[in-house]
Amino acid sequence: RKGSGMWLFVTSQMKYEFLSSVRKPIYRLNSTGDQEKTPSVGLLPGETVVKEGKAAILFPSANEVFYNPVQEFNRDLTCAVITEFARELLAQRGVKVVVPGEQERVVVSLSEETNEAEAQAEEKNGSEEPAVKAAVGEKCEHGLRVLEGLAASGLRSVRFALEVPGLQSVTANDFSAKAAALIARNAQYNGVSHLLQASCRDASMLMYDMRGKKDRYDVIDLDPYGSPTSFLDAAVQAVSEGGLLCITCTDMAVMAGNSGETCYSKYGSVSIKAKYCHEMALRVILHSLDQRAGVYQRYIQPLLSVSVDFYIRVFVRVFTGQATVKNSASKQALVYNCVGCGAFHLQRMGRRTSNGKHMKYSAATGPPVGPECEHCGQRHQLGGPIWAESIHDLEFVQKVLSAVSGNPSRFGTSKRIEGVLSMVTEELEDVPLYYTVDNLSSTIHCNTPPLLQFRSALLHAGHRVSLSHACKNAIKTDAPPAAIWDIMRCWEKINPVKREKLSPTSPAFKILSTEPSFEACFTVREDANPQSRKRHLTRFQENPQAFWGPKARAKAGGGISADLQDKRKKFQNKRKNQITDSSQLKTFPCKKFKQGTCTHGDECCYSHDLEQTNEQKIE
Repeated sequence: RKGSGMWLFVTSQMKYEFLSSVRKPIYRLNSTGDQEKTPSVGLLPGETVVKEGKAAILFPSANEVFYNPVQEFNRDLTCAVITEFARELLAQRGVKVVVPGEQERVVVSLSEETNEAEAQAEEKNGSEEPAVKAAVGEKCEHGLRVLEGLAASGLRSVRFALEVPGLQSVTANDFSAKAAALIARNAQYNGVSHLLQASCRDASMLMYDMRGKKDRYDVIDLDPYGSPTSFLDAAVQAVSEGGLLCITCTDMAVMAGNSGETCYSKYGSVSIKAKYCHEMALRVILHSLDQRAGVYQRYIQPLLSVSVDFYIRVFVRVFTGQATVKNSASKQALVYNCVGCGAFHLQRMGRRTSNGKHMKYSAATGPPVGPECEHCGQRHQLGGPIWAESIHDLEFVQKVLSAVSGNPSRFGTSKRIEGVLSMVTEELEDVPLYYTVDNLSSTIHCNTPPLLQFRSALLHAGHRVSLSHACKNAIKTDAPPAAIWDIMRCWEKINPVKREKLSPTSPAFKILSTEPSFEACFTVREDANPQSRKRHLTRFQENPQAFWGPKARAKAGGGISADLQDKRKKFQNKRKNQITDSSQLKTFPCKKFKQGTCTHGDECCYSHDLEQTNEQKIE
């Protein structure tokens, strides 16, 4: 019977989900005598197979579980970062990870003078190879315990099990029972049931239950739809000492300054709508993580923070230390942003000074600006607090970059990972936020200087400068705003603007009324062009497809709330029924005729019938 058949199917899924967490996977011997997992999962009616990386995911055609193919770069980068994290952590436990397609790394000493003691030490270290090797798809007793708190279809967790070596277990959790059942089927379909366990619980409660030191996870991955703030408190407690937190935020509109009050309620920081908003979003989430970790005498160490497309992704390690937590205040800063010219200044929240073996902590002094901007006379906006220290660990980023570039066939987005990480390694570590060349020139209404010429002018003036992965035409520099505007004044003399058209109260008029304090040199220097730009790496990828941004939110019980195209047509189009024939415009009143300014007369394509206009108002 149809009714009983459907009931038996649901019951079998629920039964499998329960038994998969308590039973061991079934194995059979292959021709070589090795154990081989037996995936015996078939496609159900309406299901399709989505392939990404080494994983093949069963995906309902009804779109009952959320899946976004544009996030492949996110998942590839996460696999690469966790692999390097496992390489470092497991080396301390005497385990060597083996990555498919990766050649043995050979370290060559470039120094000619090496004493015998160092040579013997290197030879000794090289001979002591770890006794245990961990390969992908194999369970490692001393390996990493990974949790994906919001797993949806389980694609990310399956890829961890198939592509990241040195894992002890992977827990793929989702609050939806349909999603949890699908995760269990996908684990069996890919033959990783011995590594991956499906869980159907509230993510926060699951992490709160694992707060004990022996129960904590080595890696916690959170990729929610929107803000992750409701899970951060549990995550900083459930991650092990020196463990890795992987956090994704897709509420960029809030973090980029559209709703500063909402950003404060979620992250404890006021966002500003400025050109550097994408990097500021990274620093806002790092501030929020550090603040939550400090409650439990823990602190964070950022490994990699990237802002790409419509989301941001941060990878941080979490440590425990009461003495180090005291440094937190000096790592946070308020931002004073001029609404006229865009110049910004940072005000540290605290100050620390070294007093011999002791560190003295005191309140910061300020503000760094006056009531009005010294360059244009406009007011300042106050944003933050934000994380003001480095957002990357360049040594770790270089390891990930070397691994990806040395094994490009491992990921489908290897070229983009190489381009983004190359830009990250070129960024100035100690310079928060950035300017954009087009915004500087727009402020004084002049032609935009070429990027290399503007960078060269800063280098000639004795300042450091770099690009930013968060914005295509960004300029990160340690030059003060006064030096930047002096360079722009020199550029305006070469490309003059019509001063008579400038308002005396405008920022452009006040900036150009001051003579530059030095003569800028715009001769292009060789070091003005970074290597990532010279090599034409894929730094900023074009949109892969139409409507490639965030998809519609998934329902709590499974399923998508509404088709994205229908939603866009309902709320964003000016008219519900699009007009394809110009003759239909006669049904709409002419606004200029009502104001008495229409000059088309009877030839006007809109209606001049006032009675029709009044009838529409009544309706």
